[in-house]
Amino acid sequence: MQRINNIIVPKSTNNTQSSPKINNQNKGLNFQEILNQKVNRNTELKISKHAEERLKSRNIKLTKEQMDRVNDAVSKAEAKGVKESLVLIDDTALVVSIKNRTIITAVDSKELKDNVFTNIDGAVII
Repeated sequence: MQRINNIIVPKSTNNTQSSPKINNQNKGLNFQEILNQKVNRNTELKISKHAEERLKSRNIKLTKEQMDRVNDAVSKAEAKGVKESLVLIDDTALVVSIKNRTIITAVDSKELKDNVFTNIDGAVII
């Protein structure tokens, strides 16, 4: 066993395994820095073209604080294994692809009544 930044890594006993390729952009970085880069790369929430159109047509404006809350909700859903989630925030409903971290569509409070959301396997109310 080898310890790298408080992470125990087993030594390989199989000599036939090829060594991992080193990416030049990671040269000089320690393991923790590379891990942080990989983790943080996938945390930005995107808005699909369809959702962008719905936000505009329904005059829905999400503040930075709301987007941060949605991002936290997506992380919680991801931790539970959810793939497609309904996120209810204030008076807005968002359908979000958790895997792609992308808002797929948005519905305001006026259109929420009698609305049926399909193809979701989880919901987060924030």
